[in-house]
Amino acid sequence: MSANIESPKPEALTFRRYKDGDSKPVAWSKQIFNADTSHKCPTYIQSTPPCQGSCPAGEDIRGYLNIVRGVEKPPAGMPWQEYAFRRLTEANPFPSVMGRVCPAPCESGCNRNQVEDFVGINSVEHFLGEYGIANNIAYHKPSTSSGRKVAVIGGGPAGMSAAYQLALLGHAVTIFDEREELGGMMRYGIPGFRTPRQVLDAEIQRILDLGVQARMKCRIGTDISMEQIRSEFDAVFLGMGAQSGRPLPVQGADAPNIVTATAFLKAFNDGRLRHVGKRVVVVGGGDTSIDVATVARRLGHIDKINESDRPEYAIAGHVAHDVATVSARQGADVTLTSIFNIDKMQASKHEVEHALSEGIFIRGGLVPVGVVLGADGRATALRVMRCEAKIVGGKLEIKNVEGSEEDIEADLIVSAIGQAVDFTGLEMFNNGKGAVPADKNYQVQGHAGVFAGGDIIRPHLLTTAIGHGAIAADGIHRFLMGEALEKRPKIDVHTFDLRRKMIEKGLTITEATEPLRGTDSSNVAIHNFDNRSDRYVISSKELFLGHFQYTSRNKRKITNLTAEEALNNFDERLQALLEAQAQAEAKRCMSCGQCFECDNCVVYCPQTAVFKVKKTQSTTGRYVDTDYDKCIGCHICHDVCPTGYIQMGLGE
Repeated sequence: MSANIESPKPEALTFRRYKDGDSKPVAWSKQIFNADTSHKCPTYIQSTPPCQGSCPAGEDIRGYLNIVRGVEKPPAGMPWQEYAFRRLTEANPFPSVMGRVCPAPCESGCNRNQVEDFVGINSVEHFLGEYGIANNIAYHKPSTSSGRKVAVIGGGPAGMSAAYQLALLGHAVTIFDEREELGGMMRYGIPGFRTPRQVLDAEIQRILDLGVQARMKCRIGTDISMEQIRSEFDAVFLGMGAQSGRPLPVQGADAPNIVTATAFLKAFNDGRLRHVGKRVVVVGGGDTSIDVATVARRLGHIDKINESDRPEYAIAGHVAHDVATVSARQGADVTLTSIFNIDKMQASKHEVEHALSEGIFIRGGLVPVGVVLGADGRATALRVMRCEAKIVGGKLEIKNVEGSEEDIEADLIVSAIGQAVDFTGLEMFNNGKGAVPADKNYQVQGHAGVFAGGDIIRPHLLTTAIGHGAIAADGIHRFLMGEALEKRPKIDVHTFDLRRKMIEKGLTITEATEPLRGTDSSNVAIHNFDNRSDRYVISSKELFLGHFQYTSRNKRKITNLTAEEALNNFDERLQALLEAQAQAEAKRCMSCGQCFECDNCVVYCPQTAVFKVKKTQSTTGRYVDTDYDKCIGCHICHDVCPTGYIQMGLGE
């Protein structure tokens, strides 16, 4: 039987506004008090929560969590699950995939970490993605066509994201990809037990159903020239990805049984790689190296092997005999080395924990310095040296410990130290550093109408590529419409739209015109409302954290395998939350920077100046109002606002 990770026992809530030893007085200069009153009154400031500010795909995380928890209501006739799904997929068309594999930088930035533990954003995204697939939710096709055609080169996360956004805008999109199937690194770089293929296929098909065309096994620069593409299409998006692995920078790294992680994982995902050597050494430290190590552990090795059936030949593309099915398969001894200590590795913490539990030996603080070769020219060991690695000023510094060399025996060595772009046939876009130079709108410098995104801009996360594709699609749309490519906002993410919510409610709104001094006497929004989401991320210091009680995180069930259980086990390890669990987890969200209708300001206002907006006029983000004739500027509403939505601004 497989063991499950046990949830840690809840601890008592320890949040206190003032800690032992605090002696520095709070500055009152900002309050502008005059006896028991001040010249500052409540203003309603919508800010970006740190989860959204940390999301490379720019998801409106607070928005869909508020829908799941029941604060924001869906339009009449639409289930809340679908409404939340549609809010989520405005930014990311791969919620079920990303809900599984994204390392969730949003959770690291979550202000709830200041109370007890982050909100399980990734798990709610996973739940919504599964709901979308189970209920066959389709995207709404645009009612009109622009008549413009866009070529998307590369069917990975960046290309698919761009194609999705462009199709929604009414443009005709054709994807060109050199592989047999779409998905890029989501398919060929991540093993199926992390991204089930039926899930990936469903989310890709939903995009194709918008009318997106795909030409597979067609490489630009080889099968069709860029000149042809430019003549047939009105704009181009470059999303080829970085699918060429980087070799080890040591002498002897060209030995036949030293391969790159991208080649290793592609061979596995293609079905060619059926077994590995008894001793496998993976060099890396990121999520890709963990994927390689866990795959190697599952494949194991066989004792009797023909020369032509060695794993490196399968990785190189040779067709081997089906020996793995007739031979007794045994486990592989897998060692993963990293220049960083284990606690500083770039890989997701939970993926590292999985690897350790499966019997993978992880050794931090080691740098490769050479390869030991046998008489046949094959590597027999990786020579490493102790080191101290750190990032200084954005640059990696490695200090070797002389005299600490040792050899780690290996039958197969895998380099997972980075990836590179193959610019064959597309050399005109190479900036000389293996990347494409692009501006803030992701338009390629010197090539009007050509945009780019993903690893060819900067190798990073899959969700980063999705964000690049969306921003580039917006730039492409403006280019096709003859509009100027405006400066992108400082915080470039999707945010809650109060005006859209008011229209959904059937409320009449007016355009805001300058000069505008507050909105208390207009129906633009609510009084003294300002949306600063494009330039301000609200910190935990602006929240009333004392409002939030200790609430344990609702964790997904994760199958944790032992070393023996991992062998030949390619079942998915992660199970989605149940509906009640997803709702309970969403309720842990503190809705940073936006009202979540707690009533604190109404209850605690000593002048009854703060009041609820009439139900016929209220919406999410338009829940309370202030009677300025009663308000004395005592700041209590601001002090007790858990979300930091109420700020104090100069009033009359």
